[in-house]
Amino acid sequence: MIQELPDSAFSNFKGWGVQMRSYPRYLFWVAALAILAWTAPRAFVFAEETAPLKLVKTIELKDIRSGEPDVSADQLAKNLTTTRMVGVQNHFDHLTPDLKNSRLFVVPEDNKTIEVYDIRSGKFVHSIKGIGVGHSVVYRADIDRIFVTDGSDGDLKIFNGTTYELLKTVKLLADSDATGYDPVTHDLYIADGGLDAKLDHTFLEIVNTDTGEKVGQIKIDSNRLEAMVVEKSGSRLFLNMTEKNSIGVIDRKSNSVAAVWPLTCKINASVAIDEKNHRLFAACRDGNMNVLDSDTGKVLQNFPISTGVDDMVFDPASKRVYVATGEGFVNVFKETDADHFQAIGKIPTGPLGKTGLLVPALNEYFVAVPPHGATCAEVLVFAVQ
Repeated sequence: MIQELPDSAFSNFKGWGVQMRSYPRYLFWVAALAILAWTAPRAFVFAEETAPLKLVKTIELKDIRSGEPDVSADQLAKNLTTTRMVGVQNHFDHLTPDLKNSRLFVVPEDNKTIEVYDIRSGKFVHSIKGIGVGHSVVYRADIDRIFVTDGSDGDLKIFNGTTYELLKTVKLLADSDATGYDPVTHDLYIADGGLDAKLDHTFLEIVNTDTGEKVGQIKIDSNRLEAMVVEKSGSRLFLNMTEKNSIGVIDRKSNSVAAVWPLTCKINASVAIDEKNHRLFAACRDGNMNVLDSDTGKVLQNFPISTGVDDMVFDPASKRVYVATGEGFVNVFKETDADHFQAIGKIPTGPLGKTGLLVPALNEYFVAVPPHGATCAEVLVFAVQ
């Protein structure tokens, strides 16, 4: 659990540096306190001294600018805790890497394009046009195909990964948005339907990326869905049923809803998993993150985060959780064990910098910040420390 020591706990230490010159016996107490700090119960968790992320580069998206006046902080704050996050033109959806070809796919929702940049140099590569409202991009390097969900057109667009030629369109429903990819079956799960499709329910569509054919559909009892995560060690998929403030547990073998787990936070938009320790993380736009037992669905803990979350990831190598939020911060947590976490950083980004991407191979974390006022859109590149 996260616990902070009050300032008063340190008040008795003031002036000790002077006293120690006259009273060497204090050296004993300093040493004793140091030993106590290291042997204290694990409930007392101390944050790391070094910031977990350091800004090292900015990729300017010069052609993506706002045609609207800068949104005030107060107005932006009002829009951060809603199901639909509005308030800034050309705000971004999820970033996608292609390390084989050194590319970064960037999705400015109102620009009707997918922007492609060199992930290492930051140079512009290409603009994929013909997109209505782009949401999720999945790139399969083995077959050189780019898969893009289009919310306004209600479809999945499949592009050649080299020429960017549109190869096929798979018709779905309005608000085709979040995706989850199964690397074993090569099936792509796509959330669609709901209010934008004039329905009181949604679907999880299944498209096989080998054939480009729709192979299944799962009905979900929620009029709004957000991000999902695919379990690698099993056959489950965890889906944000945002209208219900719940996590839907999908059985990928039977293509059915196996369970619905209620959360204690509101407007859940992001989800991540630590499969080794059986922990599921659900982040909500109201400024809270639930930690669940991924076997039972029981909410074990809740931690405060910045408001307006839209992206999160758990890194099993470093045991860190990165949470990108529209309030303009990345909240970073460190997992010491399955039941104990520490907040190790609240890194400033920019207004509505709600989409983040961790690339462990580069040891970098990317955040897309939409244009605001006279400032063009940009992708901030942080070194992981």
